[in-house]
Amino acid sequence: MSRMFQALGHPNYRLWATGALVSNVGTWMQRVAQDWLVLTALTDHDGAAVGLTTGLQFAPILVFGPYAGVLSDRLDKRRILLATQSALGLLGLVQGLLVLTGTVELWHVYAIALGLGVASAIDAPARQSFTSELVSSADLPNAVALNSTSFNLARLAGPGAAGLLIGAVGTGWAFLFNAASFAAVLVSLLRLRPELLHRSAPAPRGRHQVREGIAYVRSRPRVLLILVMAGIVGTFTMNFQITNAIMAAQVFAVGPDGFGLLGSVMAVGTLAGALLAARRRSLRMALVLAAAFALGLAAIGSALAPGYAWFAVSLVLVGVTAITFLNGCNTLIQLSIDAQYRGRVMALYMAVIQGGSFLGAPLVGWLAGAAGPRWALLASGTAALVAGAVGVVVLVRWGEGSLREQLRAVWAARRRAARAGSDPATLGGDPALLGRGPGTASRDPGGAAQTVSTTSS
Repeated sequence: MSRMFQALGHPNYRLWATGALVSNVGTWMQRVAQDWLVLTALTDHDGAAVGLTTGLQFAPILVFGPYAGVLSDRLDKRRILLATQSALGLLGLVQGLLVLTGTVELWHVYAIALGLGVASAIDAPARQSFTSELVSSADLPNAVALNSTSFNLARLAGPGAAGLLIGAVGTGWAFLFNAASFAAVLVSLLRLRPELLHRSAPAPRGRHQVREGIAYVRSRPRVLLILVMAGIVGTFTMNFQITNAIMAAQVFAVGPDGFGLLGSVMAVGTLAGALLAARRRSLRMALVLAAAFALGLAAIGSALAPGYAWFAVSLVLVGVTAITFLNGCNTLIQLSIDAQYRGRVMALYMAVIQGGSFLGAPLVGWLAGAAGPRWALLASGTAALVAGAVGVVVLVRWGEGSLREQLRAVWAARRRAARAGSDPATLGGDPALLGRGPGTASRDPGGAAQTVSTTSS
């Protein structure tokens, strides 16, 4: 099997990926329908209301995320996912019925968004760390990349389908489709073969386990740096569902089909970025830094787009850079931590990525209303540049040489590998550019030394 799809060689992963793809299509349809419902039916193009709806979905992970991480480390992850996925499907069903019966009000949407947030907060660390049980440690980077590919295939199809469905029969049916789509992921979970799961020993019960997870992260500066960068980008930059909705409605004056098309166009970029990640045989911190800067520039470019067509094209580059940054962060973190802490660390990662939107989404919505959508996008892009700058400053302080020298060494190693016809990962690398550093684990967690170590990345 091609290296790009190597993780699909695991039967359990094939089942999970199939169910997740169907469910992800429904999730993207609901996201588009929810934003459009709030923006055009329940308010008069109120960007702050859209931002608050999004923020309510992500607020619970800030409160429950660390405790959900403890549950993920203690309990059977498959059982957790069966419960959370069922709850998410039920909430989609309720929202669809409220819309179709004409009884939906704005507070209903807020309440359901909060319910979705609570279920997602418990679901996220279990879902993120469950991937390591479906594949061998050697195939974990490829599985993480294929998860993003599946998510972005759905993102390619979901928004466009939602736009057409909303234009034809209204938003209610998009919510019902999402509710029905959860059946696919529930069936896949029930059909998994337990004997093929790569389970790790559950974390023992004890006091202060949330505090232990936080202390574990603090003892690993490279992981902490990634979390800080991801937190900045997650809070202030990754609000494109809001900015796209407001740009579509207020700046370009297009309907739901035009709004849905923007999501699909952006998904072309994120899908391309995910496929590139699946082909990647090595990963360095330098790639995460470059992606942060590129994302910032791409978002600023989209803010300056003179028309709808140019804006849509710019979103392709935004998608490529955003998924490259997020994939890099996710993979480096999972390969740099010990298995018994994976749930808690991934809960912190999801908290800074998604929970930051509790603050960022309403702020971006408010800024769009006060100064205009283009200024909101400019601020989002600037935040990504700040995240990249923070990473550069920290690595320069930790590194023995200048960052330019380190990056030149990386590029020279790749040129030598190309001439020799070998994998650049075998030619060595500077540990300052890896997901490791002072305070990181001295051994390779998860047995993935060929991907992240002080000699190869």
